[in-house]
Formats: sequence, structure tokens, C-alpha cells
Amino acid sequence: MAEHLASIFGTEKDRVNCPFYFKIGACRHGDRCSRLHNRPTISPTLLLSNMYQRPDMITPGVDPQGQPIDPRKIQDHFEDFYQDLFEELSKFGEIESLNVCDNLADHMIGNVYVQFREEDQAAAALQALQGRFYSGRPIIADFSPVTDFREATCRQFEENNCNRGGYCNFMHVKVIGRELRRKLFGRYGGYKGSRSRSRSGSPRHRRDYDRRERDQRNRDRDRDRGDRDYRGNGRRHDRHERDGGKRRHGSPRRSRSPARDAREGSEERRARIEQWNREREEKQ
Repeated sequence: MAEHLASIFGTEKDRVNCPFYFKIGACRHGDRCSRLHNRPTISPTLLLSNMYQRPDMITPGVDPQGQPIDPRKIQDHFEDFYQDLFEELSKFGEIESLNVCDNLADHMIGNVYVQFREEDQAAAALQALQGRFYSGRPIIADFSPVTDFREATCRQFEENNCNRGGYCNFMHVKVIGRELRRKLFGRYGGYKGSRSRSRSGSPRHRRDYDRRERDQRNRDRDRDRGDRDYRGNGRRHDRHERDGGKRRHGSPRRSRSPARDAREGSEERRARIEQWNREREEKQ
């Protein structure tokens, strides 16, 4: 029974715990949800609720005065916010991912998810953000259960075919430019030009990946050591001794090249055979 409950935890089959809160750290029903919202006491991820205020909050692409806004100005406004927030939060530790929702539903609009490499870094950032304001609005921060953004992000949105639009219940992550991403995340040394809509794995997945990389390096080192032993003390040396030293140690065995045979025609081969026959008759 316990194994069954553990296997369905946080899924649609779980009738006790809210799957949406487990996946994205937010639920459209809020406190009225019929299922439990298990708020973590510690997590590497923080949720800054409704923090980003886009300039076209009322109507997409239109300012509060009803005038159309240049999309480039909207993107510049977002990237200024993103860089400002990243610089402030990076004071508390290495940031693995910083995602800003582009959704329009009340429980997700302007949500910011910041995932640190370590849980204690997130705890320090949460303590420092208590009672602070941004653009005249209080910052509402809390630990989030989200550690794997692959489960929280809308795949249809990434493929530009989400039919729910801004009211989708999964994250529509706003994208920053490649140069800004390289500038911000490149400082950690591990950035290799990741996808702009990156879905960062959890720290546990990163540790598993590092362990696999370390094991692979050890296997490669052992294989290289074995190759050196073979070249220095292996069967090639023994064969050289059995041949009585006729061949120089380490010299490659000469063999006819298949490419050379392919280039030779039948006439050349017949002429060479006739020459060999004449030489053998002369010797006899």
C-alpha cells in the first residue's frame, strides 16, 4: 500500500495531494483547493509570486492608455527586469535557473522561479527578501516544491502550438536573448550555450550526471593504462621474440592495400603473372 501511494504521489491519481501545486508550485483554486498543498520547509527553489509586472498587463501589446507598444520595448523592459533580479539574487549563491512566467491567469501571472544550486543558498535569499519591495510593491517569496522544470513547463508552448494561450495551467516561460543568457550564466563556467527555453534539471539529477561523468573518466583512464601495458609488454613483443628478431620491434606488417588492388585492372594483373612465370622458368 505504501509503495502504491508513493508511486502516485503528485499525479492525477493522487486524490489527496494537489498535482498542479506539486508540479508548478501554484494552483488556480488557491486555498479553496480540495487537495492538499504541501508547502516545503526547505527547497533549492524560491517562488516570487506575481513579481514581474509587464507593461501590457491589461491587454497584451497595448499600454494602459490604449496605445500599441513596440514588442522590442516589451522585450527590453523584461530583460532589464531579468538582469536586475539575477544580479541581486546571485549574491546569495549560484543560480541554476531563473524562470519568469508569461501566463495571464491570476495564480501564475508574473511568477518568478529561481533555483539555486544548494538549499542553504535559497534559504539565505528567502531570509534577505523578507520585507523588501520592488518597484513599490512588496516581494512575496516562499519555498517552492518545483525542482524539475521539465515537468512544470508547457511543451506545447515551446512548440508554439498551445491552444490554451496565456491561461494555460503550465508555465509559459519568457525567453531572454542569447547574449544576455551567456553574460549572466556564463560566469559560472559550466554554461555551453544552452537552449533559450532551458528546462533545468534538479540538483539530484546534476549530481547523478557528475557521478556518471567521473565514472566514465575513471574507465577511460583504466583503458588507456591497459593499452599502454599491451603496447609495452603484450603479444606484439612476444611475437617479435618468436620470429627470432627478424622484424624490427614495433614496425607495422606490410599488407597489400585494397584500394591499390581496386585501382589495378585485369591487364596489369595478367602482365605481372606472365612476368613472374618467365622469371621462374629462367631460374629453372
